[in-house]
Amino acid sequence: MLVRYKKALEKIAMGLISLMPQEKDIKRLMETIQQYDQNENWTLYLWKKDDEYVGAVGIVEENDVVTLQHITVIPSYRGEGVALKMLQELKEMGYDKIVANDETHSFVQKCKPILNNEADN
Repeated sequence: MLVRYKKALEKIAMGLISLMPQEKDIKRLMETIQQYDQNENWTLYLWKKDDEYVGAVGIVEENDVVTLQHITVIPSYRGEGVALKMLQELKEMGYDKIVANDETHSFVQKCKPILNNEADN
Protein backbone atom coordinates (compact mmCIF):
# COMPACT_ATOMS: atom_id res chain seq x y z
CA MET A 1 0.00 0.00 0.00
CA LEU A 2 1.30 3.46 -0.89
CA VAL A 3 1.68 5.89 2.00
CA ARG A 4 2.31 9.55 1.27
CA TYR A 5 5.64 10.77 2.63
CA LYS A 6 5.60 13.03 5.65
CA LYS A 7 8.45 14.51 7.67
CA ALA A 8 8.10 11.84 10.38
CA LEU A 9 9.17 9.25 7.77
CA GLU A 10 12.23 11.22 6.63
CA LYS A 11 14.89 8.71 7.75
CA ILE A 12 13.02 5.80 6.19
CA ALA A 13 12.52 7.77 2.97
CA MET A 14 16.17 8.75 2.85
CA GLY A 15 17.22 5.14 3.33
CA LEU A 16 14.98 3.97 0.50
CA ILE A 17 15.90 6.75 -1.92
CA SER A 18 19.61 6.22 -1.20
CA LEU A 19 19.31 2.80 -2.86
CA MET A 20 19.14 4.55 -6.24
CA PRO A 21 22.61 4.89 -7.78
CA GLN A 22 22.31 8.64 -8.43
CA GLU A 23 21.32 9.29 -4.80
CA LYS A 24 24.38 7.79 -3.08
CA ASP A 25 25.87 11.21 -2.30
CA ILE A 26 24.45 12.52 1.00
CA LYS A 27 24.32 16.12 -0.23
CA ARG A 28 22.29 15.15 -3.28
CA LEU A 29 20.07 12.90 -1.16
CA MET A 30 19.33 15.77 1.23
CA GLU A 31 18.50 18.03 -1.73
CA THR A 32 16.14 15.40 -3.13
CA ILE A 33 14.28 14.99 0.17
CA GLN A 34 14.08 18.77 0.43
CA GLN A 35 12.42 18.87 -3.01
CA TYR A 36 9.76 16.43 -1.81
CA ASP A 37 9.26 18.52 1.34
CA GLN A 38 9.05 21.93 -0.30
CA ASN A 39 7.88 21.60 -3.90
CA GLU A 40 4.14 21.05 -4.26
CA ASN A 41 4.64 19.35 -7.65
CA TRP A 42 6.95 16.71 -6.12
CA THR A 43 5.27 13.82 -4.28
CA LEU A 44 6.95 10.87 -2.59
CA TYR A 45 5.12 7.70 -1.63
CA LEU A 46 6.47 4.84 0.44
CA TRP A 47 5.30 1.28 -0.09
CA LYS A 48 4.28 -0.40 3.13
CA LYS A 49 4.03 -4.17 3.32
CA ASP A 50 2.69 -5.39 6.63
CA ASP A 51 4.53 -3.17 9.14
CA GLU A 52 7.60 -2.50 7.00
CA TYR A 53 8.40 0.15 4.42
CA VAL A 54 9.98 -1.72 1.52
CA GLY A 55 9.88 0.70 -1.41
CA ALA A 56 9.53 4.27 -2.54
CA VAL A 57 8.23 6.01 -5.62
CA GLY A 58 8.66 9.71 -6.28
CA ILE A 59 6.83 11.69 -8.93
CA VAL A 60 6.75 15.19 -10.34
CA GLU A 61 3.41 16.43 -11.68
CA GLU A 62 3.34 18.85 -14.59
CA ASN A 63 -0.06 19.48 -16.18
CA ASP A 64 -1.51 16.01 -16.86
CA VAL A 65 1.87 14.25 -17.01
CA VAL A 66 3.60 12.54 -14.11
CA THR A 67 7.36 12.03 -14.35
CA LEU A 68 8.70 9.11 -12.38
CA GLN A 69 11.67 10.65 -10.54
CA HIS A 70 12.53 7.76 -8.24
CA ILE A 71 11.49 4.16 -7.82
CA THR A 72 13.28 1.78 -5.51
CA VAL A 73 12.72 -1.39 -3.49
CA ILE A 74 14.88 -2.77 -0.71
CA PRO A 75 17.04 -5.64 -1.98
CA SER A 76 15.30 -8.40 0.00
CA TYR A 77 11.99 -7.58 -1.74
CA ARG A 78 13.30 -7.16 -5.29
CA GLY A 79 11.90 -9.53 -7.87
CA GLU A 80 8.54 -9.75 -6.08
CA GLY A 81 6.75 -7.18 -8.21
CA VAL A 82 6.71 -4.43 -5.57
CA ALA A 83 7.79 -1.68 -7.99
CA LEU A 84 5.14 -2.69 -10.49
CA LYS A 85 2.50 -2.69 -7.74
CA MET A 86 3.56 0.85 -6.82
CA LEU A 87 3.07 1.98 -10.42
CA GLN A 88 -0.28 0.21 -10.67
CA GLU A 89 -1.47 1.90 -7.47
CA LEU A 90 -0.35 5.29 -8.83
CA LYS A 91 -2.53 4.64 -11.88
CA GLU A 92 -5.43 3.68 -9.63
CA MET A 93 -4.94 7.00 -7.81
CA GLY A 94 -5.55 8.81 -11.10
CA TYR A 95 -2.03 9.32 -12.39
CA ASP A 96 -2.84 8.20 -15.92
CA LYS A 97 0.15 9.36 -17.94
CA ILE A 98 3.41 8.23 -16.37
CA VAL A 99 6.68 9.08 -18.11
CA ALA A 100 10.25 8.38 -17.12
CA ASN A 101 13.33 10.48 -16.49
CA ASP A 102 16.81 9.26 -17.41
CA GLU A 103 17.20 7.25 -14.19
CA THR A 104 13.81 5.51 -14.36
CA HIS A 105 13.59 5.08 -18.14
CA SER A 106 14.66 1.43 -18.38
CA PHE A 107 12.28 0.37 -15.62
CA VAL A 108 9.30 2.17 -17.17
CA GLN A 109 10.09 0.60 -20.54
CA LYS A 110 9.90 -2.86 -18.94
CA CYS A 111 6.51 -2.00 -17.43
CA LYS A 112 4.99 -0.53 -20.59
CA PRO A 113 3.01 -3.64 -21.59
CA ILE A 114 1.60 -3.99 -18.11
CA LEU A 115 0.73 -0.30 -17.86
CA ASN A 116 -1.26 -0.52 -21.13
CA ASN A 117 1.35 1.42 -23.10
CA GLU A 118 0.49 4.59 -21.21
CA ALA A 119 3.98 4.81 -19.77
CA ASP A 120 6.02 6.75 -22.24
CA ASN A 121 9.39 8.41 -22.88
